[in-house]
Amino acid sequence: MHIPILEACGKRKRRQKIQPFHSFPPSHRLSTESAAAAGPFRDNIRVFLQQYADIEDYNVQWMMPIWCTLLQHEDNSFVVPLYTIEEDVKLSQQPTCDHCRCCGWANYFVSKRKYHVIIPADLDWNKPLEDGFLDVQTHLLHGLIHSNGFGHLICINGIEGGSKYLCGKEIMDLWDRLCTHLQTWKITVEDLSQKQGMDLRLLHGVAYGHSWFGRWGYMFCRGSFGVANHNYDSAIEFLGSLELDKIIQDFSDTDQYKEIKQIIHYYRDRSETHLLTTKDLFRFMLTVKSFTTSFKKQVLRNPKPVSSSKSQGRMTVDTKNLTKNKNKCQKFSSLVADMGSRWPARRLEYAAEVIVDALRTKKAEGFENGGMARQDVRDAARLHIGDTGLLDYVLKSLNNVIIGNYIVYRAVNPMTRILEYSIRELGNETDPNSKVPAVQNPEHISELVPGADVYRDVVCLYTNVLLNHPKIELVEVAAQAILDSKCFVKEWSFIGEAERLLSFICRLRPDFEDIGVQLNRGLQPGELVIVPLHANVSELKQAVENAFRDTYCILEDFSVTEFVNMEELEDEDKLYGKIESSSEIWVRGIGIDLESNFRYQGGTDSWIVRCECGAQDDDGERMVACDICEVWQHTDCVGIGDSETVPPLFVCSVCCNSLMPPRYNCLSKCEMADDLLLLDQPLSECALYDLQCIEDFC
Repeated sequence: MHIPILEACGKRKRRQKIQPFHSFPPSHRLSTESAAAAGPFRDNIRVFLQQYADIEDYNVQWMMPIWCTLLQHEDNSFVVPLYTIEEDVKLSQQPTCDHCRCCGWANYFVSKRKYHVIIPADLDWNKPLEDGFLDVQTHLLHGLIHSNGFGHLICINGIEGGSKYLCGKEIMDLWDRLCTHLQTWKITVEDLSQKQGMDLRLLHGVAYGHSWFGRWGYMFCRGSFGVANHNYDSAIEFLGSLELDKIIQDFSDTDQYKEIKQIIHYYRDRSETHLLTTKDLFRFMLTVKSFTTSFKKQVLRNPKPVSSSKSQGRMTVDTKNLTKNKNKCQKFSSLVADMGSRWPARRLEYAAEVIVDALRTKKAEGFENGGMARQDVRDAARLHIGDTGLLDYVLKSLNNVIIGNYIVYRAVNPMTRILEYSIRELGNETDPNSKVPAVQNPEHISELVPGADVYRDVVCLYTNVLLNHPKIELVEVAAQAILDSKCFVKEWSFIGEAERLLSFICRLRPDFEDIGVQLNRGLQPGELVIVPLHANVSELKQAVENAFRDTYCILEDFSVTEFVNMEELEDEDKLYGKIESSSEIWVRGIGIDLESNFRYQGGTDSWIVRCECGAQDDDGERMVACDICEVWQHTDCVGIGDSETVPPLFVCSVCCNSLMPPRYNCLSKCEMADDLLLLDQPLSECALYDLQCIEDFC
């Protein structure tokens, strides 16, 4: 199925120019004459919208203008809308940026504009964007770029995410070309991508030394729970260097020994190079895309034992063992507590029950092609729940999840390439009469023939070797360090292409004697400023002022007073020959609006993070602040579980020790609890409350 061009354009008043999907935007620059051609993002985005996009005749929330670019997929002839939405920060209800706060850019000035780049879900291609589009998690692509060129890849959903037409690699290639074309500076991404229950940042980290996004140049930015770059690199190197022979030996006294051994031997026998380590093995297995159709049919028709030149172990499909083994799945009620959703837990659980009812109804009618398509599940649930954002959020979390007396599975149908959902009753996970093929649970891998399903073998090694190694505890520590490293960043280097222009990176150096300590959060990133080849100092000052005023809310009235280390130059002096192009220039000035409500991306409030794990800044994980010193710490690090609610009054261990005597001193006065009964006077309610506080805090 493909969508004709006329259908995609049918609801538009005019016929738009359609660009080729796989070669857009073109590799040549936007223009060859103007400074904007090789200029900063703030200028390039305006030229891009003029040349390649048409403005829509409607706005969305907060009066945001929308531009649309139509992209035609060359292979299948369908048309994809690429929307660019300009958000004026001063009109927005969300002027600051949580993504900046969590990736270490909380101290950056608030940019005046945000640009959202969006490809909606398949079924929304012919529909206008609606209010609330910022919170939709099902966009095929949602990127956010601030006017200073720093941005975030918020979400990407290909075939695994429910798209019928675009795979993740195609969407990622398009996003990378856009960022390169527009000359962004830095783009971050929170890597939560999974495949068949495996976190790809761990799987690809072991196999390739970087996350899935690493193939596009995204590198470690920061980790949660104090994980630093060297911790991440060491963990990657350690897990990739585990010797396969040692792994087989470590599993020799476990139930998984036979399966692990035969999988390793199977792929070793089929590799042209000798596989020695986990890195070698995982990389080879991920390289193997599929086996021949004849081999698959032979395995399914006659699953003969698999032998190896190095191992004479034999393996057959034991259906009795399949029915005896019970998949270990997580209850949805427990999962809800870890979501951190804006919807209450009761609302999420109700939505999940509605989805299960829809799957039960469909199952009673008989599944076709392996399960119920995601869109069909969504449409059925919408008859009872009108909040599509809630449904999308819950659907995305349903995989190997227990809801009531049913287990909900999610998998891509290999024939239709469509994401489908299916259910099984507890205690009947391998119903032989069901038309839906059983979905493999990564927490339990049944014994099957190695090589029949490559990803099944990968899941087996991933689950048992990386997450549940029986001998080496350091493996679990290293794996957790990688899983705690979710934030990755790509930086683009500016390459000046215009021969008749001078380019400089201008950075603001505040004068603390004049503006006090309000700018003590760290230095700001530089701004790219381009001037003609024969420009003088005065023209550079004007260009810097225009750049700062156009980019940041706090610098709308900024005026340059001097360039650091350029005091000997007069305003009329030419720059050419005195200052090298592409060099960094420090700028001082006046007119910084310290009273503005749009100062920092992390907000105007000051906070201190000092956690025992080593974290010194907000990393996006759940935290709690001490009600006395107001220092923030991770809830997990202070013993508050993810499923537990934060107590209404929390005192950290430092304040507890400083305000109250140690517990053993308190008990020395009353060595036994029964001693309280020997007191001459009964304890007052206040005294009892104080004792309870000591128990709680200490």
